[in-house]
Amino acid sequence: MAAITAAMVKELRESTGAGMMECKKALAASDGDMDAAVEFLRKNGQAKAEKKASRIAAEGLTAVAVKDEKTAAVVEVNSETDFVAKNEKFQAFVNAVATQAVNSDSADLDSFMNEAWNEDSSKTVKEALVEITAVISEKIDIRRFQKLTASEGIVVPYVHGGGRISVLVEAKTDVVNDAIKEALHNVAMQVAALAPKYVDMNDVPEEYKEHEKEILLAQATKENEELPEEKRKPQQILEKMLVGRLNKELKEICLNEQVYVKAEDGKQTVAQYIAQVAKANSADLTIKSFVRFETGEGIEKKQDNFAEEVMAQAGLK
Repeated sequence: MAAITAAMVKELRESTGAGMMECKKALAASDGDMDAAVEFLRKNGQAKAEKKASRIAAEGLTAVAVKDEKTAAVVEVNSETDFVAKNEKFQAFVNAVATQAVNSDSADLDSFMNEAWNEDSSKTVKEALVEITAVISEKIDIRRFQKLTASEGIVVPYVHGGGRISVLVEAKTDVVNDAIKEALHNVAMQVAALAPKYVDMNDVPEEYKEHEKEILLAQATKENEELPEEKRKPQQILEKMLVGRLNKELKEICLNEQVYVKAEDGKQTVAQYIAQVAKANSADLTIKSFVRFETGEGIEKKQDNFAEEVMAQAGLK
């Protein structure tokens, strides 16, 4: 059995919000596997937050580049420290990578890295990365990129927090004016703030729904078993309850079903907001897709213990 360390317990607590003892129990039950421990806590109703993949751990920046109203790209470039993210040379490099991406036809990162560098065709993107790494004196990594091209509308970008989060929203529209652009900018802000996973409920894979049903059923069963026997519900009733719980969860992760953050009544959904804007502008307006990059999303950050480091260097440990 894997040894359960304090650092592992701390990591699981931060990613789930569960108590220390619950985290230790989950890690022991999963033999130290972090993802399995998160699953254990969710099934027992003790995880209060998303999986560790949603945590922000690495440093660096995201950036967007717009070619025209129909084409834009978003990139993430990581650094070891947030200090480097404020460096003008690093920022210029990130913007250059975004420009490279918006002009690229590469479908994956490997081919992207082997392209001729836009700012100096005598070198590749990979070689440009090696050079900036030498200049910055810190590990720099081009982690990901994505390019969006709207065939029947426009792509609208949004950058939040000086590059901590970058969003692209693709919309189908037969009218392009300031009101439509403003509405899509507002939707991009919504994506940045609430991090939906899908545009619409119809986009949610069946495998995801089945997995969540399994989690919700385990939670409901546990809650039911904790009730006095005379108040416990039959299994078929529990399964019917899952429908409501699942729909509520899906509304939180589907952009169109989310409550619009600027809604005056606090009830209007994003889909209703878009319909309202479309009607006011006599437009056929639909959100087709979005991309959201958040710096360091899903990357584990090295935890340095400076006290131990000093002790080790001094020969005291």
